[in-house]
Amino acid sequence: MSFADEDYPAVPYPGARPSVSYVHDDATGWELTPDPVASSGWRAEGRDLDDWLAARDAEPLACRVPVLCYGSNVCPSKITWLRDALGLTGPAVLLHARCTDVAAVWASGLRVVDDQRPATLTAMPGNTEEHAVWFATPAQVAVLDRCEGRGERYRLARVDTGEVRLADGSVVDGPLAYVAAAPRRLPLLVDGKAVRCLDVPQSGAAALVGTPASTDGLTVREVPGAPEPADFPARVFVYGTLQPGASDWWRLEPHATGEPRAAALPGTMFDTGLGYPALQLGDGPGVSGWVIDLARPAFTLSTLDEYEGSEYRRVRVALPGGQLCWTYVWIEPIKGLRKLTAPWGSADPSRR
Repeated sequence: MSFADEDYPAVPYPGARPSVSYVHDDATGWELTPDPVASSGWRAEGRDLDDWLAARDAEPLACRVPVLCYGSNVCPSKITWLRDALGLTGPAVLLHARCTDVAAVWASGLRVVDDQRPATLTAMPGNTEEHAVWFATPAQVAVLDRCEGRGERYRLARVDTGEVRLADGSVVDGPLAYVAAAPRRLPLLVDGKAVRCLDVPQSGAAALVGTPASTDGLTVREVPGAPEPADFPARVFVYGTLQPGASDWWRLEPHATGEPRAAALPGTMFDTGLGYPALQLGDGPGVSGWVIDLARPAFTLSTLDEYEGSEYRRVRVALPGGQLCWTYVWIEPIKGLRKLTAPWGSADPSRR
């Protein structure tokens, strides 16, 4: 299912937004549907989103960072404006998200360009709202930096307040977001309370009278420079030779932080006959393994990418309960490979 920009005008701010996950390009949006069998976890026009993106010479989901969008950046017409005015390139992937304990509220100052009141993010315990997470390429983040006035009006930071759960049930912990940097982008307090954008439209927001809040109440980690996709999330699920106690655990152990945690991932494991297993995502008996937290995820994963080689692709997957992890899935043919029903490394003379 597709839609045009005209269905979601940008005026008045913050513009109209789809209630679904979508990918946007050429002034058109296509609805995305979750699919755990797809390497990306999503499908566009019936295809794995990663394949859909590759057909447009665009980066896969694994090469993108999650940016929580709570204002106009969810609006398709605004995305086209970013293309026309600021040079945004490539498809934009926006996944519908349910956000708790935070809120999009009206900022204390008006926008210089049109005297409309912009949105800002604040902590609001007990609140639940629907927003979107833009999985943005590094080049797209650079455009968003310019649009949001990074370092002047807003800061780019990881937000540790509340929960952001995507439409497929996965949880994005510590997503990026543009949060207030200047006092005029802190929440406006009317009678001592922030005013949710959901409760007052732009026509009434510009006329609000109040005082700037001294803080947005968020717990954040400001990001210096360009964010690295491999840092999201800071953990990996391993099921073969990289498991604790297995033959290549030594490669991963120096980079681990905390204790490994036993976990299981929906899918099927196969014996490659080469001394290591292959993982295929989707419905299956389930694959047992370990979740390893990483002190320096981007550095560690670049090393593991080289070790895993071209037979595997690193993807984000959701464990039962929604926690996102990196893992490596087999992308070579599985014809002729034997299915495994026991964890890798258990007593079986065919394994080594």
